[in-house]
Amino acid sequence: MIEGRRVLGLVPARGGSRGLPGKNLAPLGGRPLIAWTAEAAAGSSYLDRTVLSSDDEAILAAGREAGLEVPFVRPPELARDDTPAMDVVLHALDAVGERFDLLVLLQPTSPLRVAADIDACVERVAAGAPCCVSVTEPGHSPAWMFTLGEGGAMRRLIPELAIPARRQELPSVYALNGAVYAAETSWLRRERSFLAEGTVGYPMPPERSVDLDDDLDLALLEVLVAHRTD
Repeated sequence: MIEGRRVLGLVPARGGSRGLPGKNLAPLGGRPLIAWTAEAAAGSSYLDRTVLSSDDEAILAAGREAGLEVPFVRPPELARDDTPAMDVVLHALDAVGERFDLLVLLQPTSPLRVAADIDACVERVAAGAPCCVSVTEPGHSPAWMFTLGEGGAMRRLIPELAIPARRQELPSVYALNGAVYAAETSWLRRERSFLAEGTVGYPMPPERSVDLDDDLDLALLEVLVAHRTD
């Protein structure tokens, strides 16, 4: 709770995954991936409850063991590859059985976010923003990105953005990192998106911003966990 407003943490983790099968239970640092998000949520100063939304019994069992609440099972029609994330969020808000003022979405594929990241996003919403999402500076600026036309012709991704001679001259840009999405529940129901007028960003360092999608990401995460100091 923050300033009298109740906060629900939601961990979405369906069973199917094309890029990396079983990724929500992938072993990382001797624990299933989902346990890292459960730990960060448990350390938050503001989450009143943190629930797991899944259709998969193995994930539900692992979530319970990690300390997540499992008050419902996600229906199969909300666990397809093409299911909109907001449908999962709104289902959870209706199925949890209590009214909450704020919701914090915590994807298990971002295991290195910490409780302080969660709390910082919640605080930005409590301070007046309807929504706050975590972001990070990408490894490559869009000023240096191209598409390939016919015959491999190089075309600037953003033609009006000049290519600087030095990296230091690049404008600061940020990309979603998928770690934390916090918003007022009434605003979410109205906008049906975390990215709408009024959304603000919370910058996170790249070492906490890895989003697991394939085996290469998992290998990088293992290295970062081995050298983690927080």
